[in-house]
This record gives sequence, structure tokens and C-alpha cells, in this order.
Amino acid sequence: MLDKDSHKMLAEALERLDAGFANLPEFAPQIAGEPRMIKTLVAVAERLQDNYPYFHPLYAGQMLKPPHPVARLAYALAQWINPNNHALDGGRATSAMEKEAVAGLAAMFGWHEHLGHLCGGGTMANLEALWVAGQLVPGKRILASRQAHYTHGRISGVLQLPFSAVESDARGRMDMEKLREELARGDVGTVVATMGTTATGSVDPLADILDLRQKYGFRVHADAAYGGYFGLAGNLGEEARRGFDQLCHADSIVIDPHKHGLQPYGCGCVMFRDPGVGRLYKHDSPYTYFSSQELHLGEISLECSRAGAAAAALWATQELLPLTKGGEFARTLEDCRSAALEFHQRLRDDAGFVVAFPPELDIVVFAPRGESVSKSSELSRRLFNAAARRNLHLAVAELPVNFFEANLGKMKRDCGTVTCLRSVLMKPEHKEWVGRIWELLGQAVGECLEK
Repeated sequence: MLDKDSHKMLAEALERLDAGFANLPEFAPQIAGEPRMIKTLVAVAERLQDNYPYFHPLYAGQMLKPPHPVARLAYALAQWINPNNHALDGGRATSAMEKEAVAGLAAMFGWHEHLGHLCGGGTMANLEALWVAGQLVPGKRILASRQAHYTHGRISGVLQLPFSAVESDARGRMDMEKLREELARGDVGTVVATMGTTATGSVDPLADILDLRQKYGFRVHADAAYGGYFGLAGNLGEEARRGFDQLCHADSIVIDPHKHGLQPYGCGCVMFRDPGVGRLYKHDSPYTYFSSQELHLGEISLECSRAGAAAAALWATQELLPLTKGGEFARTLEDCRSAALEFHQRLRDDAGFVVAFPPELDIVVFAPRGESVSKSSELSRRLFNAAARRNLHLAVAELPVNFFEANLGKMKRDCGTVTCLRSVLMKPEHKEWVGRIWELLGQAVGECLEK
């Protein structure tokens, strides 16, 4: 089931890469332990079998999407050079590829002028965005939804900036009335709008947040680490569509190509609408910048060494699959959302389950119906294990009961939260596998009811 054929293309690409250095004196690289390498690699392969099948459509648990073969191959190809994109001296070609790839991401949001770069992932990208915010509005509070990623509170602590969580509404989005109450205190410098929460895929009402910015004058940071690419999808709901269409007005945006962008870990990206924030990164290095007067990516990044291979992989993927509405890449996102909508509908039509609100992206949360919330939570844990025994891998989440209120019926509300199951249908193949997932889920339910 693993892709075992695409590596054949790597040999041809390596020949072309090697030809570019044909003028160098020949030498034989010393490879320590070469005779023992195959034995070691086989041992690695055996160790790697101790994993869930992240690449398979029956894995619908965490946010793990296989990289595209062209991304894997481009990353591997770059490893023969092992470029470092901190400075042009260490990664000339891949620095140029990074700038082009990031410009492609910025254009997806309607930005033609911007400042941005790749980084290790969403956490580092969000740290840079909030660090810049703290430099521009020092000492002021950062606000994010209660359902926003925990990294915002943690990062604020690292940056020694005050942070407050704003309550969420019954659909997992930032509550606008609660936000107004916080803003009225007059000490808010930045509001984080989450464009696809990691728990439920909920999209904060960015357009409404931007309206409030006109009155209160705070910065808007869009954490689109998970959902950012969905702006290309043509089958979003009206409210989500409205939010994604307003991303061009955010002050900063974070997106993770190693999620829906088909990239290997780690590949995050932070972008700023105002290129002038680059002045905040100004620093001196006595040895790094010496061969070029061009802008080094290390001059606009808090990270130092960064894998140039990540830039090569992203550039190759966007070259093969352009970030355009209606294109091949966009259609894969539409398939993911279609799979989530179908799965949610099946769950809603079955009296044996309680479901939360309809998915805005491609994440569905649900729980087996029980006589009480606590009983439903117990059944969720049992169902999680029963499904895994059938190679159907879901995730367990703890969410507020009010997310499910419209479907609880006569269930006793004896807890404020419910342990539920979460499915992330982020592979386009999930559209064709919903029926099989539903079949296996039914078998797992039958097992749980027998006990």
C-alpha cells in the first residue's frame, strides 16, 4: 500500500543534479558503515511498523496527511546538498525557492506585498506573529478563543505578554459579545482569529472581528495553520466563505503546509501584510552574511538554521499543483469537505449517535448516545478501542456539552463536558471511503453494545 515506485524518478533527478557539479575535481565520499547500512535500514523499517497507518483512509484520527510524492522526492533530492536557508551562503537555490513558494501562499490570500518565510511549524510561526505584535503594541493583551490552539496562551507566557481566552459560542467559534466585553477594557493589542480550530474545524467570524478593529484599533492575527488552504475550496458554507474572503485584511497569517499543503514535517509559514515589520528583526552577525547584498531569510526570522529541503519540497508541490480555485489541488480540499458532510449526515440520521454542529471544514465530532452525558463519554472510550481493533482509527476529544445541545434530546446533562470521538477526514480518498468507515463503525458499535 505504500508508494514504492516514485523513488525511481529520484535517480534521474539525481543525475541532473550531479551534472551541475561536473567541473569539480572528482573525489570519493567516505560513507561510514556502508556495508552495514542495509541491515540498519531494515531495522529502521521494522521499528517504523510500530505506527498507526497514517497514510491510509481508515486513519481518521489526528491531523496527519501524507506528503505528496513530489514533496518527498524534492525533499530527498535536496538532502544530497543539505542546504540551510538561514543565509544565502548556505542555501542559494532553496532560498530563492522559499521566497517564490511563500509568495504563492501570500497570493492565495490576496497579498502581493508581504513579508514572510517558512519555519518549523505552526507553533514557531505563531510565536513570530505574536512576537511582532508584542513589539508593535507592547504590554497589551492578546486574546484568542477558548477553542483556539493552546499554543497561543503558552507563547504569550514565553513572550511575557498578558493573555486572555474569550469564551466560545455553541459552534466552537469566538463569541462576539464576549469579545466586545474584553475589548471595552481598552487594553487589547491583538486578537487571534482561528480559521479552523484543531478540535472541531470551527472558523472564527473574522469579518465581525475586523469590524471591531475599526473601533478598537487592535491587530488581527489569523491562525490559519489548519484551515488556511480551504479558502480555495468551492464548497464552503456561507459563513466560513465570508471569513476566508476577509483574510487579506488580517495583519498577519500563519499556515501550515505540513497539514493540508501535502508537505513533510516540519513546514510552517508566517506572513505579514506590512513588509515594514522586517525592521523589528534587525540584528548583526559577524560571519553569516558576507557574499550577497540581497535580503537573507535569516534577517526576517527568529529561527536560525532551517532546512532548505523544506523549501524545495514546497516549491515543487506548488509548481505541480498550483494554488488556484477550481484547480486540481483545490478539488482535493473539496473532496475532504464532502466526505465530512456525508459522514456527519450519516451520524445525524442515526439515533444511536449525538453529533455536534455541521462541520465547517473536514472535521466531524460525535459520540454514542447514552442515558446521560457521562454514560455517553464512557461509550466513546469503548467505541474508540473497538474501532481501532478493526483498523479504524479515530481520536478522542473532550468538548463542552453545549456543542451537542441541539441533539442531546432527553439525555441527562450530568457533566459540563463530553468525551467524544473526532474524525479528521483530510485525505481526498476519504470521500470514497465514508461507506467503509461507516460499516466498520457500525461493527464497533455492535461490539460495544454486546458488553
